Amino acid sequence: MQTNFWDRALVLTRAQLLDPLARLRTNEVVVTTMSVTRPWGRISDHDLDFASADSAMGHAADLALGIALARPDRRVICLNGDGSMLMTLGTLATVIGTGVTNLILFVVDNGTYEITGNQPLAAAARLDHGAMARAAGWTSVHRFDDPRAYVTALPSILAEPGPTFVHVLVEPGTEGPIGRTPSEEARYLRVSLAEWSLVLKAALAADPRAGT
Repeated sequence: MQTNFWDRALVLTRAQLLDPLARLRTNEVVVTTMSVTRPWGRISDHDLDFASADSAMGHAADLALGIALARPDRRVICLNGDGSMLMTLGTLATVIGTGVTNLILFVVDNGTYEITGNQPLAAAARLDHGAMARAAGWTSVHRFDDPRAYVTALPSILAEPGPTFVHVLVEPGTEGPIGRTPSEEARYLRVSLAEWSLVLKAALAADPRAGT
């Protein structure tokens, strides 16, 4: 049965998105932001994880691009939000302009600004993030609303030359504002951004084949 492209009844759960990625992840840098920051930190405790959740919203993809350019020997995965992506659409063109090949950019599309109260994203029911990426010059573009198709395709997505754009429809959750306190579950949120930056820097200095 053919379905509407924007049928939001067809979505993945947060676990269906993140758990397969955590199982397949080896020594890639993973940059998270907004609604996936805590969920990823609950299933991954890795020095190469980085929470881009303390500064201006929308710049996780820019940070991930910078890391990918600085360390072309490392594959970099960015778990970006749909609202964050809309705030910095120019990043899509910047990525293509750099010629970077080791970046995988996920847009986790839940249709809302979740951590500030699930306010609806403008035009959420009509936005085609993949079309915007293609218009900017991305040639490897994927879209998923079915967990089975996602799990099947994920290994090849992680292995293919980039840059790669992955648009995933995900159900909204109930994650609240993100802080950096000892009470946070995720290790990368228990210390300041500056302190964790040193952890990431040390991990990046290690042999990428070691898995850190």
